Amino acid sequence: MSQNLSQTFLAITRNHTDLEWLQGALAPLGQVVSAGSGSLDELLALVDVTFASLVFVGLDREHVVAQCALIEGALEAKPMLAIVALGDGMDNQLVLNAMRAGARDFVSYGSRSSEVAGLVRRLSKRLPAATPSTQLGGLTVLYGVQSNADGALLANHMAQVVQKSGQQTLLLDLGLPRGDSLALLGLESSFHFGDALRHLRRLDATLIDSAFTRCEVGVRILAYASHDEPLEHTSAAELYMLLSALRQHFQHIVVNLTGQPDSEALRTFVSHCDKLLWYTDQNVLDCRRNLEVLNLWREKGMKLDHARLLVDRYLRAVAPDSDALGKSFGMEVIATLAYSPEVRLNAKNQGVTLFELAPREVLTQSLRTLGERLAKRSENLAKPKSWFSRLRGAQ
Repeated sequence: MSQNLSQTFLAITRNHTDLEWLQGALAPLGQVVSAGSGSLDELLALVDVTFASLVFVGLDREHVVAQCALIEGALEAKPMLAIVALGDGMDNQLVLNAMRAGARDFVSYGSRSSEVAGLVRRLSKRLPAATPSTQLGGLTVLYGVQSNADGALLANHMAQVVQKSGQQTLLLDLGLPRGDSLALLGLESSFHFGDALRHLRRLDATLIDSAFTRCEVGVRILAYASHDEPLEHTSAAELYMLLSALRQHFQHIVVNLTGQPDSEALRTFVSHCDKLLWYTDQNVLDCRRNLEVLNLWREKGMKLDHARLLVDRYLRAVAPDSDALGKSFGMEVIATLAYSPEVRLNAKNQGVTLFELAPREVLTQSLRTLGERLAKRSENLAKPKSWFSRLRGAQ
């Protein structure tokens, strides 16, 4: 996980409303991820993959014994973890039970956001700094709101350039329409995104090598199936587990998310990645739709310092130009990609890459340069080793 991004906090709450309250209160400081129903094993696994040092645990009279046992078990396994209890602050017995179990503090449901954020800031100063694994591979996300984007085409080419640099690369294609990355290369797959989520604890090097589709240059592809659940139905916890698993196996992952609606899952990818390429073109209507999401995220306090603007289908004689777009989005423009409609259409229809079809085209050269730039960010990472002891546990 990129170290310049916001913190991750874990929470076990009574319901989704309580989770949303906590997420709103801590949005300027980081992402609050639901740790599920209260399983100790699940909580500890999430602490490992999110590098969270602060966990919120909701308490109520009916389940207080099990909830306090969870706090005690978590602290026994992770003594440096800070746990803050949530509940009815007027219930003195509940507060006492939380403190006896080892909670650092107690927050009443519905407390003002400033109070909760202030508590977290004070606690964070006394907690050890998170130390993300240096073995995690690079993660690049391509996102834009328009579903008519060439996201799969661009992500495919960027991933191939990174692979050719000698880095084991995965293309995770979750853009809409579904499965375009496979169709563009004339490939089929029997193992998809939904399968990976269902087999998280079995997702080792053997399964990846045997089940993930491989293109000619060696890029592995994991894409949506038509029957997979929509991305917004995937929990942030599941995505953290999956991404951390995949980043231990691949030196670089390129994720296509173009066309996806705003959701907690989408924001998890955005918060988790090293580089966010925000896809847009010069169509003012598409720009407005992109800016609606971007401004909403900024209002919620999401940190987007790692975002760069990628302007596709670029025509120099058409306004707004790249400088104007960069100012509107408040981002550095990382690249402009030539429109080249005939070349794009021929590549799609023939099932070949631009590198094969038109290696000298300006569009092709720009994609190669962009891919090389991404590869440079992860070139010093060691080749991932076999892993998953954390997720699989003692067998």
